[in-house]
Amino acid sequence: MLANIAQNTFYPLVFLMTTFPALAIGQNDDEHKVPAYQLPDPLITENKDPVTSAKQWTTQRRDEILELFRKEVYGRLPAEHIFTKYLITEDWSAALDGKAVRKQVTIQFGEDPSSPKINLLIYRPAEQRHAAPIFLALNFLGNQTIHPDPEIHLSQNWTIGGENEGIIEHQATIASRGKKASRWPLEEIIHRGYAVATAHCGDLDPDFDDGFKNGVHALFSQKNHQPRSKDAWGTIAAWSWGLSRIMDYLERDPTIDQACVTVMGHSRLGKTALWAGAQDERFAAVISNNSGCGGAALSRRQFGETVEAINTNFPHWFCQNFKKYNRHEADLPVDQHMLLALLAPRPVYVASATEDLWADPRGEFLAILAADPVYKLLGTPGFPSPNMPVADQPVHATMGYHLRTGPHDITLYDWQQYLDFVDRHFQRAENK
Repeated sequence: MLANIAQNTFYPLVFLMTTFPALAIGQNDDEHKVPAYQLPDPLITENKDPVTSAKQWTTQRRDEILELFRKEVYGRLPAEHIFTKYLITEDWSAALDGKAVRKQVTIQFGEDPSSPKINLLIYRPAEQRHAAPIFLALNFLGNQTIHPDPEIHLSQNWTIGGENEGIIEHQATIASRGKKASRWPLEEIIHRGYAVATAHCGDLDPDFDDGFKNGVHALFSQKNHQPRSKDAWGTIAAWSWGLSRIMDYLERDPTIDQACVTVMGHSRLGKTALWAGAQDERFAAVISNNSGCGGAALSRRQFGETVEAINTNFPHWFCQNFKKYNRHEADLPVDQHMLLALLAPRPVYVASATEDLWADPRGEFLAILAADPVYKLLGTPGFPSPNMPVADQPVHATMGYHLRTGPHDITLYDWQQYLDFVDRHFQRAENK
């Protein structure tokens, strides 16, 4: 077992003193109340044997950990194959004042035109002659919210959001155009030589608990009327599955560099990106922005959002088995450092924010640190420092981390770190 990192290593507490207004009643926002805990060791097999080689990790231990996450946390994907059809609704068209070209694609599941479908939006640099590396991320409120570009198709599916975001009774209106543009600095990304692909998470599964009667869950469950198993996939697993289906399409597009696809996400979609990257090794790099509980943060710390809180507020996100660990985090056979370890040896970046105590910045960093031995076993430098970086001082190696000043959000500063990080690994320093 790993030593209790939280007890044996001291990290600066300055960032924890920043005001965080939204901690729920009864939730811990005091670092001194974090319980003593011991993390399961990713390099000890289920038979208690030490993992001493890359081959042993690849052929045995990685599969064991992946299976535990499927069974106890995110749920198991259905085995059935779904017919997929790609409809180009807009081929490459000039966009962003000629700096980019835009493409829109509908990915339809099943033969029935009324079945669930992903509406995919892609921008790539207009003048780039070689295949473009790409960032892939889901969005919360519809593609039209990422930029005021009037040619982006308006989302027709149920979405979260309020009137101040142009969402009326869970439907997007034209007033929602560009409402989340600050989270998607397209011009900066395009200038650096990268493409961007996004789709609305509600295309795959609306973010509310209705017993999995809609979205892609219904597409599978209609074939099997048996009760859902306790390890059946939840909403985060469905969103992650959708990211892999988008990857299937990107592999068909010769203008996209299939070997340089970075999957990323913010908040609950950061949890989604991590699980997608763990299951699908086609993603060349993985980025988690403020992903918190069920994402990059250690569950055993019981800081900010806990397992009980997330399962109570969002009972549809994870599988039913995960609820066994409400207030019993120590019984989990895994913790989130093991999710990060599943990404090895690929580049992984975790980002936190000083005011986002709900997502437990220290727990996110400690997960990076506890996954480091796996990265080093697989021949990478891992994470180069045992100390948590101070705010706005990013650390980049095979594993990257920064603590940004500010609240729960994804900002231009965050994106600039991600672009630098991916440049480093895709050898694109000429674009800096």
